[in-house]
Amino acid sequence: MIIQRDIKDPGFGFITILDVRMTEDLRYAKVLYSIYGSDEEKKKTTQALKRARGYIKALLGERLKLRYTPDITFVVDDSYEKIARIDEIIKKEAHDREN
Repeated sequence: MIIQRDIKDPGFGFITILDVRMTEDLRYAKVLYSIYGSDEEKKKTTQALKRARGYIKALLGERLKLRYTPDITFVVDDSYEKIARIDEIIKKEAHDREN
């Protein structure tokens, strides 16, 4: 919700948070995300996330009732893009075999 509603950076493109993985002590969070768009839009969004990291952490600290605010690492997860490309190849091959 923070990224969707509170971040006003014009560098943000269409971003989807796929998963958040926390360590057992809740001190570290790895946020897996994907970006829809061109390579340039992906680059701008990645840079915007890096710029906003401290602000996001501060907002989390205000909203979460934890002893420590997790240190956040953002990681691009492009597995959905790879799956889509493989799916396209399989469909094309199936279509070519039918003809």
